[in-house]
Amino acid sequence: MFGVLTAISAIIAFVVTFLSGYIIIPLMHKLKYGQTILEIGPKWHKNKQGTPTMGGIMFIIGIAISLLTTMPLINLIGPAELKTQLGEMRQIVSLVAGLALAVSMSLIGFIDDYIKVVKKQNLGLTAKQKTLMQLLVSAAYLTSMYLSGMTYTKIPFIGNVDLDRGIGLLFWPIALMFVYGFTNAVNLTDGIDGLASSVTVVAAIFITFMAALPSVNQAIPAYLSVIFVAALLGFLIWNKNPAKVFMGDTGSMFLGGMVVALVFMLEYPIILLLTGVVYLCEAMSVVIQVIYFKKTGKRLFKMSPIHHHFELSKWSENKIDIVFSLVGAIGGLLSMVLIVLSNL
Repeated sequence: MFGVLTAISAIIAFVVTFLSGYIIIPLMHKLKYGQTILEIGPKWHKNKQGTPTMGGIMFIIGIAISLLTTMPLINLIGPAELKTQLGEMRQIVSLVAGLALAVSMSLIGFIDDYIKVVKKQNLGLTAKQKTLMQLLVSAAYLTSMYLSGMTYTKIPFIGNVDLDRGIGLLFWPIALMFVYGFTNAVNLTDGIDGLASSVTVVAAIFITFMAALPSVNQAIPAYLSVIFVAALLGFLIWNKNPAKVFMGDTGSMFLGGMVVALVFMLEYPIILLLTGVVYLCEAMSVVIQVIYFKKTGKRLFKMSPIHHHFELSKWSENKIDIVFSLVGAIGGLLSMVLIVLSNL
């Protein structure tokens, strides 16, 4: 499943993303596309004021160039599984729809960033505007998957669930909230230097391993997730603490769309509940905080999303990145174990 083509693709994605930092970051400084730090965040985040944002463009460019330069070589040096699966229309639609989902979510994030950074309107898009656009994109993605022939989903120890009849029909409205929810959960995770990048690297690595399992054997998400990991590592060099660039909503929304697309390509979207456990905890911490405050007038966490709670508990940003990534790795490992055991 892996070979020379995959290695070349990864190298291109890493190098292009990393080197783009030498062009994009100074350009953003020149254009004064710096992050505005809101008063609601930890006070010491004010030191980050002016750090270039919208840096997610860097890894989007890296992934795009890698795909454009290596996909024409698939028939020459690509692994057999990848050649075979790209010969199936359903697999091609799944790939194109997945990339379209990530890019479309990124465009919504870019509009939000543009309003905040360039137009100097701190709140960006309204919640209603952003929600409507994200739901429309999510619905378009799921519609394309259905029309391409997605008639079942896999659940460990249950097997294939028919999506055309009975209880399986409930999958589609649940999936709509799943795509929308996880995209926003990844966005919430992007709150401190390197967190969303490092957590997503770990999630994508485990998605790669799961795609390569004999019982899964999905070459397309394996190939794509390797490129994804490489590009993020190239970005993480610039984004690690102290960050020289932030990914902005442009980047975090792309990450959310990409992670969701990859688990759908695996035909195991449900495993994101474990592989993306950090994203889930970040989102749920916000929901719990709001509900608890409305009921009691007090805060359960010092601040939400949950990474800010640990910041205010005197954890360093690097410690949070490491611990949260380890939690994500445990979730990814459990996902693999469930898939392996359910296919014995």
